[in-house]
Amino acid sequence: MEVTSALAASQAFTQSPLSFQQQKPTEDGIPRSFYDLEKPLITSLEDIDSQSSTSQSSSEQDPDQQSSSSQSSPPTEDQPPLSDFEKALLHPQPTSAPYPLPPAPTPISVLPLDLKTPDSFVPRDPALIRLTGVHPFNVEAPLTPLYDQGFLTTLNLHYVRNHGPVPQVHDADALSWSFTIEGLCSSPITLTLADLISSRFEDEVVSYPVTLVCAGNRRKEQNQVRKSKGFSWGAAGLSTSLWTGLPLGHLLSLAGVNTRKGKFVHFEGADALPNGYYGTSVKLSHAMDPERGMMISWLMNGLPLHPDHGKPLRVIIPGMIGGRSVKWLKKIIISDKPSENWYHIYDNRVLPTTISPEESGTGTEEMVQIWKDERYAIYDLNTNSAVVYPQHEETVQIQDGATYELKGYAYAGGGKRVTRMEISLDQGKTWLLGNISYPEDLYRTETESRIYGGRLDLSQNGRDASFCWCFWSLALPVGTLAGASDIVVRAMDEAMMVQPRDMYWSVLGMMNNPWFRVVIHHDTTSNTLRFEHPTQPALQPGGWMERVKRSGGDLTNGFWGERQAGGETLTNPITSPPEKEISLTNPAISREVSLEELRSHDSEASPWFVLNGEVYDGTAFLEGHPGGAASIINAAAQDISDEFLAIHSENAKAMMPQYHIGTLPPSSTPNNGFPATLISKTKVSPNTKIFTFTLQHATQTLGLPVGQHLLVRLSSPETIIRAYTPISPGSLPTGTLSLLIKIYPPSPDSPSSGGKMTLALDALPLHSPVEFKGPVGKFLYLSPGLCSVNSKQRNVSKLVMICAGSGITPIFQVLRAILSSPPSLDPTKCLVLDGNRVEEDILCRDELDAMARDNKERMELVYSLSRPQASWQGRKGRMDRPFFESAVGKPDPEGKTLVLVCGPEGLERAIRETFTGEGGLGWNEGDVVFF
Repeated sequence: MEVTSALAASQAFTQSPLSFQQQKPTEDGIPRSFYDLEKPLITSLEDIDSQSSTSQSSSEQDPDQQSSSSQSSPPTEDQPPLSDFEKALLHPQPTSAPYPLPPAPTPISVLPLDLKTPDSFVPRDPALIRLTGVHPFNVEAPLTPLYDQGFLTTLNLHYVRNHGPVPQVHDADALSWSFTIEGLCSSPITLTLADLISSRFEDEVVSYPVTLVCAGNRRKEQNQVRKSKGFSWGAAGLSTSLWTGLPLGHLLSLAGVNTRKGKFVHFEGADALPNGYYGTSVKLSHAMDPERGMMISWLMNGLPLHPDHGKPLRVIIPGMIGGRSVKWLKKIIISDKPSENWYHIYDNRVLPTTISPEESGTGTEEMVQIWKDERYAIYDLNTNSAVVYPQHEETVQIQDGATYELKGYAYAGGGKRVTRMEISLDQGKTWLLGNISYPEDLYRTETESRIYGGRLDLSQNGRDASFCWCFWSLALPVGTLAGASDIVVRAMDEAMMVQPRDMYWSVLGMMNNPWFRVVIHHDTTSNTLRFEHPTQPALQPGGWMERVKRSGGDLTNGFWGERQAGGETLTNPITSPPEKEISLTNPAISREVSLEELRSHDSEASPWFVLNGEVYDGTAFLEGHPGGAASIINAAAQDISDEFLAIHSENAKAMMPQYHIGTLPPSSTPNNGFPATLISKTKVSPNTKIFTFTLQHATQTLGLPVGQHLLVRLSSPETIIRAYTPISPGSLPTGTLSLLIKIYPPSPDSPSSGGKMTLALDALPLHSPVEFKGPVGKFLYLSPGLCSVNSKQRNVSKLVMICAGSGITPIFQVLRAILSSPPSLDPTKCLVLDGNRVEEDILCRDELDAMARDNKERMELVYSLSRPQASWQGRKGRMDRPFFESAVGKPDPEGKTLVLVCGPEGLERAIRETFTGEGGLGWNEGDVVFF
C-alpha cells in the first residue's frame, strides 16, 4: 500500500472516482475535506461573503442548496488550521491498496431545515431521505446511489438512527472525552480518547470494514401490511465503513473483568432522551471473543467521527443490529444481568406476532414482562437481501438478443457469510443461482498492512468472520424477463438459514426479511418492461404493496395480494380486515378555534397544530415526545395530517385526545393549498431562473401578505416541500406567480447531489401543475410604518435590510410594498445592504437600482462584493463587523428601527453575534428579524 506526501495526497484524493470537484488543501498528506463537513462553511463574520452569492435564506432555501453551492467554491487561503483534536487523530491518506479504500466525501454544511432544531450545529447531506420529519434525524440514502457508491459508504450516504438531539462535542473537548469501565471487574478504569490514541495502545489499534444495519431495514413493507410502532425504513437502512479503534475485549481485560460472574456488557451513551440516556447490552462472551470483532472506535473511513455517528467515541459491534453500537460512549458496565435501560427493553425486540400495537402499550405487569423477556431481544442480524437493479420504475426495451444484469446486495448476521443467492422468475417454483462478490475478502490478503494507524485485523488475526454486505448479480436475456410477472430473490447463509417466503409481522416492525419481490409490468404499446419495487421509503409514494393494498388486495393471502391460493387471477380482491378505528378527538371538547388564534401559537412556548381539522396543543408533550421537542415546534400552526398519520403508530394516535383543544371552522384551514401551472422559465444568470406560474383565473390576485412566503410542493417521484418568496406583486390581478430561484446542479462525480427542489423544478416540463400552500412566516408589513412580528404589532420608522445572494427576494417584497406608496403616505426609511461575491451574482439589480434612484430620500442601497472585478466601483470587501458598525451602528433609542435579515445560516449567525451578542452593537433580539 502506498502513502502519499502532502502534494501527492491532494492530487490522488482529487482523482478518486467518487471525489468532489473542488478538494480542500491537505496538511501533511491529510485530506482537509472532512473539516468542512464537520464545521459549517461560514463560522465567522469573515466567512460571510464566501457563500453569500450561492446561498438562499434559511426560510426559502432548498435544504440541499448550501451543500451543493459549497462544491463550486474554490479553496480559500484562510482555511481554519487543524485543531489539536484533528492533528491527533488523522493519518496520511493512502492512494492505492489491494482492497477498497474509502471514496472521497462531498463537502456538506448545516442545512436550513436543521437550524430550528437542537442539531443546528450538525452539517448533513441533503441527499439523505428523512424518515421522521425534521427531527430527530433518522435517514437513509436513496438505494441506487448507495449501491453505486460501492463497498464502502461515504459519510454523505451513511444511514443515521438518532433517538433525539445530537450531543455537541467541541474539538477542544474531544481528546479529554472520557468513559468508564466498571461493574463486575477488579480494576475499574476511566479512559479518555487521548489515552486510547496514545503510544500505550498503539500496537493494539485495529482497522477493518463493518456493515451497520438498522433493525428496521425494510420496515415499510411491514407497515403496508399493518402499521407497526416504527417509522418506514426502505431497503437502504445499511452502510459500510472502515472503522478504526481498539478491540473491546482488550480494554475489558485491562479492567480485570470477572468472566465467571459477569454475563453481560452494558453500554451507555451521552444522548439525553425523554426516558434517560440511550443504553443497551450484549453478552460478555461475545465481547471477549476476537472473532466477534467488537471495538471502541474514533475513526470512520479515516476521519474523526461525525456528530451524527458518535463524535468523538462510539462502540462498533459487527454482525449485530445497529442499535447495539452505542454512540457518544460514556459508560461500560459489566453485569450479571442484561441492561435495564428503557431503550434496551422497549426497542429492538421482535415480540410475538400475536401482540398488537394497542396491547403492547397497555403497561400491564404481564405486558411489561413480555417486553423484558430476553428471548425477544434482537442481537445478531438475520439473513437478508434486496434487488437494486432493476431500479424502481426503471424501464427496459425488449430487444432480440439483449441481456439485462440483475444486481443487489445481501448480508447475514453474527459473522456468518452469505453463501447462496437464488433468483426466481416463477414465484419460487424454480430457482437460478446468482453470482456473489465478497469485497471484504480483499482485506484478508494483506498480512502486514496498517491503515489509519490500525492493523488490518482481518488479515493479521486470521479472522474468518464476515462483517460486511456482499453483492450479487445474474445476467439474463431480456426475453426471459419478458416472460415473467415478477422477480423474487432470497439469500442463504453458511448455517443454511434462508430468507422466508412470507413476512413475520411484529409490533416494532423489525428484522423484516421475506423474499424481496420486484413486479414486472409489460407495456405492449412501447414494447418495454417496467419494474416495480415493493415500497419506497418514508412518505414517498409508490411500490406494488401500496398499489395492491389501495386496490383492496390482501397482502397476507400468501400470493402478495394478487391471486388466490388456487392460482387463479384475483378478480374479486380479498380485503384485509379493517384496521381498528382510533379516535383522535376528545368528545367533551366543543370549542371552535379561529385561524387567527391558531396562528398566534406558532411558537416554541405553545405550539398548536392541526390534524384532520382538529386543533391540538403540543405544549404538554414537548418534554416527553420521543423525537424531542423540535418535532412538535416545527409543526406549530400547521396542518400536519398527512405526515402524522403516515409516521405514527396506533399507540401514538390513541394519545391524541388528551391534547385535543378544539376544532377549526371548515373555512379556516391553515396553509390552504392552491394549484398553479408552470408556464415559463426565464434565465437571469448562469444559475438562476424566474419560474412563472399561472393561477386558476386570469385576473386572480395572489393575495400574499407582505413579508410572507409560500410553500411549494412537488410529489413525484418523492414529496418535496420548500418555502419561497415570490417576486411577483401579491396585490395585482395578474393571474400569475413568479419565483426567483437559484439552481444547484449535481457535481459531476455525485449524480445524486444537488438541490432536490431546484433540480425538480428545473426539470419540470412546461404546463405541469404545482401545488402551493401558504402563507407562512413570522413577519408582516401591515401598513405604512406598522409591522407584525410573531403576531405582535410594532411601529417602525426605519428598516435595515441585510441580505446575501437570493436572500434578496423577501427583502425585495417588503421594499417594493413600502416604495409603492408616496413618501407622504409611507415615509419609512430603508437601508439595503446586499452582499455578494461578484457583480454577476447581484440579483434583481435593475429593479433595485431603479428603486434607489427614484426614492433617494427613503432608500439607501449598498452593494458589497468580496471578490470584485477590477472595474467594480462600489464597496469592496466582506460585510464584516466594522462595516456594520459604520453602516448601521447602535440601536435606535426610540425602538422604531427593525433589522430584517435573509441569507445563509452563517450570515444569520454572524448577525446575531454582531448585533445582539455579548460585546456586540447592543441591539435587542426582538429588533432583529430573520426570514
